Amino acid sequence: MKKIGLTGGIGAGKTTVLKMFEALGAAVYIADQEAKRIMTENLLVVDKIKKLIGKSAYHNGQLNREYIAQEVFNNPDKLKDLNAIVHPAVRADFLEFCEQQDTDYIVYESALLLESSSTDFWDCIVLVTAPKEVRIDRVKNRSQMTTAQIEARIKNQLSDEASKEKASVVIENVVIEETELSVYELHKQFSAS
Repeated sequence: MKKIGLTGGIGAGKTTVLKMFEALGAAVYIADQEAKRIMTENLLVVDKIKKLIGKSAYHNGQLNREYIAQEVFNNPDKLKDLNAIVHPAVRADFLEFCEQQDTDYIVYESALLLESSSTDFWDCIVLVTAPKEVRIDRVKNRSQMTTAQIEARIKNQLSDEASKEKASVVIENVVIEETELSVYELHKQFSAS
């Protein structure tokens, strides 16, 4: 079974591409979604987070995301420590997920794929890109974020240029029909033995 990493910056269209792979029969794992679940359900992870950030990291058994963000995003060491707790737990959960699947390939979607894991782990890394203006428009259409907030997020993410150096394949996600064709071609490759 092939492990495919899928990544891209905010507004590039990772979710759109992921849904295309899923529609073609791929098993999909959304790292951000699963990390939130693990940070709430895995008692060892919960305990470590409380020791690192404090009991206020949780409220009524749920993640207190605003508090955690305040604590870690201006403290690089604490953010690194939090990632050192969460990323290995997500990796272990993903490997368990892989064992339960019966597909030719699994697509693991993560915005931080290239920052948080070894490229050697993946059979292929697919990077989804789009021009900055397109990305900004997409995010503005789906959220209340301002152009300045979106640009700040883009600036904090690994640049497309740096990402392209690590990626196996780049999908330029502007014209949906072209994106669908690219995904279908990759699907055929990933499905071949």
